Amino acid sequence: MPIPSPITGVVLAGGLARRLGQQDKGLVRFQGRALVQFAIHALSSVTPHLLINANRNLEQYRAFGFPVIADISPHFDGPLAGIYTALCHTDAEVLLVMPCDSPLFAARHLHKLLDAYQAHTTDVAVATDGTRLHPVFLALNTHLKASLCAYLDSGERKLDRWLAQHHTTLVDFSDEPAIFTNINTWDELAALEPQHG
Repeated sequence: MPIPSPITGVVLAGGLARRLGQQDKGLVRFQGRALVQFAIHALSSVTPHLLINANRNLEQYRAFGFPVIADISPHFDGPLAGIYTALCHTDAEVLLVMPCDSPLFAARHLHKLLDAYQAHTTDVAVATDGTRLHPVFLALNTHLKASLCAYLDSGERKLDRWLAQHHTTLVDFSDEPAIFTNINTWDELAALEPQHG
């Protein structure tokens, strides 16, 4: 059943993590916790209505206490597939999105995205570090579900190209770009651990 709420959060944990030897990235340990737990903590501080998008190890993800949804498409089609799947599992007005591999992005940053979304009456509020877009950190109006379905059906997968079709507000985090640090390799994990241990 779709979740009825003003805001639903989704953690994107559905990728293949090729550079981590195809380990399930959300379950990789950082500071003694699974990476996904940092995103869960941030999102659940903003809304109690939370989904985890995962395509492997579903029982392990369910152990964190929130509904786990696998991509509607079986092809590991990237973050847009996870976002679309979440849109199909909520009746909320707003979907708040973040990935599972950025442990420095906190609840206050999500609140900043939501504040921008509400202040600008926009379709999407998306994070930027002042130089480039970080399109997996966003708040979007769930009426975009039909648009996203059509975009995916056309064979497209680029998130920023889909966002460009809509009224998008950029949310500036250039004062703390390190929050977008994400973990794609074992070396990146090893480098981040002592800095934030």
